[in-house]
Amino acid sequence: MVVTAAGGLAQFRMEADRLVGDHPVVSDNRYTRWFAEGRATRHDVAHLTVQFSVFSHQFVIAQLRKVINAADIESYRAGKEILMNELGVVFRSERGAAPDPEVDPQLVSTNGSVDGSVYRHPAAHFEWLVRFAQPLGLGFADLGKRRHATAATRFFCDELLRIYGSDDPSTAEGASYAVEHWAAAGFWKELIAGLRAFKDRECPQLHLGFWVWHDKVEDQHAAHTADELAEAWKAPGFSADRFLRGAAEMLDGVKAFWDGMDADRTQRRPAA
Repeated sequence: MVVTAAGGLAQFRMEADRLVGDHPVVSDNRYTRWFAEGRATRHDVAHLTVQFSVFSHQFVIAQLRKVINAADIESYRAGKEILMNELGVVFRSERGAAPDPEVDPQLVSTNGSVDGSVYRHPAAHFEWLVRFAQPLGLGFADLGKRRHATAATRFFCDELLRIYGSDDPSTAEGASYAVEHWAAAGFWKELIAGLRAFKDRECPQLHLGFWVWHDKVEDQHAAHTADELAEAWKAPGFSADRFLRGAAEMLDGVKAFWDGMDADRTQRRPAA
């Protein structure tokens, strides 16, 4: 999986996109495909919420490590944009966006910068999940802690820290590229489809803002990582091989999470 400098940035970008697009967590995610069918029970939705909340909270640690290990001031600031938004600093947009009834315009924007913006407790992504979970009978103490994780979720979180938060810039950039392009490939839409079906069927008070906002913002994140790839390519000491290895291993970690979710749900019922 070695790409040489002689091949050029365009050829390297094609190889990175092929790696992400062909990975089974992107091309054949059995769990999210099943979830989109709308047959998830209340137990299924609650289990997804708990496990996703652990990942969401642990991602903050991985993102902080990415900031600390940034190779330059531009990467440092780009990492802080994501970190501070996760913690509750809203993006300040230069232009107004059309209101979305499922996303509170007082708390969020899907574009802009945290620079010069404001912090709001309820805008923290984890607090969004806490509010989402309340109609499911879940409270703050039930969410986000490592002790609530299954073995598959713990493995994924550990891989985030190891690879996404790596102190090797090439490895970390590869993991970041993989995570953002996986996230932009459509899994949010599959989860939203299943959650809307569950909401319509039996839980009308469910608020889907967390899921809808992330689906809307992922294209922006993926575009940023594409720019970062071009900058990384020019950096002294950049290793295309370590970038691609980091991307592949990070996607393997993501796949372990969803495979764990799929195993959990199939153990509770016959395979569909």
